[in-house]
Order: sequence, then structure tokens, then C-alpha cells
Amino acid sequence: MVSREGTVDYTDGSITRNTRVSYPLTHIRDNDIPTRDSGVKNIFFLSADAFGVLPPISRLTPEQVSYYFLKGYTAKVAGTEHGVIRPEPSFSACFGAPFMPLHPTRYAEMLIDKIQRGNTNVWLINTGWIGGPYGTGKRIALKYTRAMVDAVHEGVFEEGSIEFQKDETLGLSSPLSCPGVPDEILSQSRLWESEGQYKAAAKKLMDKFNMNYNGI
Repeated sequence: MVSREGTVDYTDGSITRNTRVSYPLTHIRDNDIPTRDSGVKNIFFLSADAFGVLPPISRLTPEQVSYYFLKGYTAKVAGTEHGVIRPEPSFSACFGAPFMPLHPTRYAEMLIDKIQRGNTNVWLINTGWIGGPYGTGKRIALKYTRAMVDAVHEGVFEEGSIEFQKDETLGLSSPLSCPGVPDEILSQSRLWESEGQYKAAAKKLMDKFNMNYNGI
């Protein structure tokens, strides 16, 4: 909120709690400039799932990379956009459809080509709710998300070092353990009041995915 005097009050969330800010790289402690590297080892897709279904972290197959990239799924919750009073699924191809001049599938093909040539891992990170939907569950702690991202960068989840489990409903594979993260946090089905409720919610969300085509 900006006052008539032009002073910004960052504690005022009356208009929106979903605020963006930008700053120079030089403002980041221990930054590494130049920021270019010879190859990308890991790519992260971020999704704030308000329905408490997506695992906190999943390793995607090439087919899943294309699927989730083209879906560009996240969720809107009350307070993030005008008129939103309950959680709503939101799909935006390539996580930014309005800004893509080419057909979304063209970008998906380019991405798949690059990750295959670079032997790059792609991860789906859920920064949203766990143990239930918005209003019932709770938002995953930032410290756990950071720990999972750190584990990826440190190679903790390299093939064979950590066991992964595949979710029957979503088809997503997630690690069963991660340094700095309680094991139960890594599995949505274990956090819900009952596995049946979780599976019903997961199927409902997948139905939303299937109903969405993003014009593709």
C-alpha cells in the first residue's frame, strides 16, 4: 500500500498479499557473477498447490516434464487476486502463457531437447499446502523446501542413494527421506487424516488437469 505521500507500507495487505519485488544481483550476499554456467544440472518447476495433493518434491520423467510444463499448474487462494474467495486451480502453459509468442508445444520440445542433451534433472516443487487443502492443511515450511532444494544441489537424490516411491494416483516419484526434513512431510497421503480422503482429493485435482487443455 502506498500513502498519498508516496511512502510504501509493506505491512499493509489490504489490497494484495501477493507482492513482487526486484533488486540487483549485487544485493545478494555471496552472489556468483558472472551467472552463466556451462550446463544446467537441475531445473525446478514451482507450484503452490492449495489442495494439498502434490508432493513437496517429485522427480519428473521426460514425459512428465512436458506434461507439467504445458499445464503450468498452480492455485489461487483468497487474498492473492481480486474476487478469489476460495482455492481455484490455475493453468498457464509454460508457466507464462500470455508472454509466449510461439505455440506452447514448441517450447516444450525445446525444453525436452535441452534437458536430454544436458542430462538435466527436472523437479516439481510444491510450495503450497500439505496434510489437507487450504483451510484444513497447512502451508509447507519454507525451511523444508529449502532443505529439499539444497539436497538436490548437493546430489543427495542421485540414482540409488535415496529410495523413491511412486504415487499411485498422480504417478509422481518422490524421495522417502531428505536431510533436514521429517520423513512424513515427504508423503502427502501420510499427512492427511485418512488415505481415502487424500486419494479422493488427488483424483479430483487430476480431473481438473484432464479438463484443462490450455488450447493445446
